[in-house]
Amino acid sequence: MTDASDDYDEAEARDAADAVYEALIARVGEGSPRPRLAPTRRAVELLGDPHRAAPVIHITGTNGKTSTSRIIEAMLRASGLRTGLLTSPHLERFTERMSIDGEPISDEAVARNWDEILPFLAIVDAELEGAGEEPLTFFEVLTVLAFASFADAPVDVVVLEVGMGGEWDSTNVADGQVAVFTPIDLDHRARLGSTITEIARTKSGIIKPTAAVITAKQPDAALAVLEEAAELTESSLAVEGDAFDVLESRVAVGGQLVSVRGLAGEYRDVPLPLFGRHQAENAAVAIAAVEAFIGGGAVRLADEVVEGGLATVTSPGRMQAIAADPVVIVDAAHNPHGAAALVAALDEYFDFDEVMVVLGVLGDKDAAGIVDVLARANASFVVTRPDSDRARDVQELSALVAARVGADRVHIAERTDDALDDARAWAAEAPKRAVVVTGSLVLVGEAMAIAADRGWGRA
Repeated sequence: MTDASDDYDEAEARDAADAVYEALIARVGEGSPRPRLAPTRRAVELLGDPHRAAPVIHITGTNGKTSTSRIIEAMLRASGLRTGLLTSPHLERFTERMSIDGEPISDEAVARNWDEILPFLAIVDAELEGAGEEPLTFFEVLTVLAFASFADAPVDVVVLEVGMGGEWDSTNVADGQVAVFTPIDLDHRARLGSTITEIARTKSGIIKPTAAVITAKQPDAALAVLEEAAELTESSLAVEGDAFDVLESRVAVGGQLVSVRGLAGEYRDVPLPLFGRHQAENAAVAIAAVEAFIGGGAVRLADEVVEGGLATVTSPGRMQAIAADPVVIVDAAHNPHGAAALVAALDEYFDFDEVMVVLGVLGDKDAAGIVDVLARANASFVVTRPDSDRARDVQELSALVAARVGADRVHIAERTDDALDDARAWAAEAPKRAVVVTGSLVLVGEAMAIAADRGWGRA
């Protein structure tokens, strides 16, 4: 295969990668996934099964998937393995979703691998059209591109975050040696089901025969589903609070010190540069997953693997400060469970007297539930509209917020940049005020891009 540097200079590579993204978004969007696996299976089969080129750790859940995936990847890399990581969605550029050895995939590699797979995608699209079905979707094609890119790199292990659900998600063409479950809650009800049991059943579909199953603490209904699925597939099941646990989490400069009881040993006072008790729990799940992958859950990880991995981990858009003086924090909470973790982290890790929330929510999310939780923070709100055709109308959302916190604590800014300017101006008027941007990953990505463009710096 030709080295991409022979084909593209830097500007040409970026243009080519941008063209790939334009081709992707011309397909059915990831907000409307198709509950099917056959087209993705057909595409990877034509490509020579790149999804089988390296062992897989597969992650699903409702909240914490991306953070947990990134912590797992960082520890695997600290152990000396070359890693491939697929996460979604992206914040600014789609290449963020595919990382190789801890770095976003290069524009050159994206363009080169796209050229390699395009003829095979065309074959599958034609076969689908002939059968009266819709062509490959955005996420189906992205998944195929990721598998091809990881095989081309090549990598030693793939950390694979589910796009939505599990059973029929296109990532599920891979067979995960380790299946990881972050907390399961109500989300994407129109697609996954209206109860915890239904949602857990869809997510449990990533459990493959004889896999190691690692799960965070779950509602009873979700845990019952995972127990049944593990039994049916003759897989081992390790549950947080029983097989492993967070022993302690203490506030520290830049994050926290965590002590974890893993599957095969204890890891004491490990620095974790992420905020929130939920991130300590994500770290515990990640440690157990890596123990299961590297030593079958029977061998304690070397201290340098855990400490080195956790010390370098980042989770963009999750309790991240993107500006100082005044402080602006972004958090991708887009359901009540995530909002509760945000409010708890603000209370535990920061000492703000007043907070202004810049809020934007997509139309398919539980906006009322999110606002009910955020109202506990005694915050004021600037309601705005993320740049998405799925975004909730600002008038409707502001009325919903006003009904819970009072109209005097809510105002509207149609544009994200105006909302940020208004909130920052308010925060600058008094000490110990802060701005929190939340409700949608799309909104968080916009805020991060604006902060970078304006050079606000980092707290």
